[in-house]
Amino acid sequence: MAKAIRFYRTGGPEVMTWEPVEVGDPGTGEVRVRHHAVGLNFADTYFRSGLYPAALPAGMGVEAAGVVEAVGPGVTGFAPGDRVTYTGSPLGAYSTERVMPAASLIKLPDAIDFETAAAMTMRGLTSAYLLRRIATLNAGDTVLLHAAAGGVGLIFTQWASLLGINVIGTVSTEEKAAVARAHGCAHTILYKQQDVPARVRELTGGAGVPVVYDSIGATTFHQSLKSVRRRGLLVCFGTSSGPIPPIDAMQLAIHGSVFVTRPALADYIADPAERAELAGELFDHVAAGRIKIQINQRYALADAVAAHQDLESGRSIGSSVFTLD
Repeated sequence: MAKAIRFYRTGGPEVMTWEPVEVGDPGTGEVRVRHHAVGLNFADTYFRSGLYPAALPAGMGVEAAGVVEAVGPGVTGFAPGDRVTYTGSPLGAYSTERVMPAASLIKLPDAIDFETAAAMTMRGLTSAYLLRRIATLNAGDTVLLHAAAGGVGLIFTQWASLLGINVIGTVSTEEKAAVARAHGCAHTILYKQQDVPARVRELTGGAGVPVVYDSIGATTFHQSLKSVRRRGLLVCFGTSSGPIPPIDAMQLAIHGSVFVTRPALADYIADPAERAELAGELFDHVAAGRIKIQINQRYALADAVAAHQDLESGRSIGSSVFTLD
């Protein structure tokens, strides 16, 4: 029988339970997918904690890779046996199999295995829109990226290097700094020990960077704002330390007429053609070995509580996945 992680109330990792579920047959526009690997993302904790809304009781997770087992009426482009990956709503990826909208699926090239796909689909597409859509960057530009040794960070830095973009990355430890540099970071800053804006200004001749990519939120927002050059862009794409504080518009002027955006991946992959273009570029880089996906943590789905504890403690480096094979 199929099993899944469910939660009936919001809170800490302990609210998740591992239980049998009825999957059933796919309806119109739906498919049934058997998972081989499931992605573990910090955004999962937002749903579990209640930061992001979810209708309870709910499944957990938005990213997985596996094989199509059955298709419902009206489904075109997918057939039983197809290898697929996906990221996005509805919740329920923490499961052995599930029924879901066919429109959410992306065909997975044979050159990419299931674990790699589950570790990179959300993180890779996030890196894709950050580098290819959100701002115009040119070879030789320097940007600041927080959490440079995280799952998004290690993909972003490799991709940025391919584009000739220099990355200043913040990390918490010397171990993570070494990992970030090995994946393409030009400079690393130990944010717990160093003054981030001062070091950024030092590395950029006092100007600051044209773009700051901040996935941490509450604890880094003001550091980020002080690191952006005049008329630069602050991209707040995550809140691992908590929501960003209310924005005082005058502070944006004081810091150099800074632009701020709070993007969501869903809005950059909502159009099927754009999603296919971004995924195609990502898959090409990974299949060719130009971008390597580092999976440093693997868990059984039944161990989701421990996985979330590790993730929220900051112990994780690179990507994490749940394995089912």
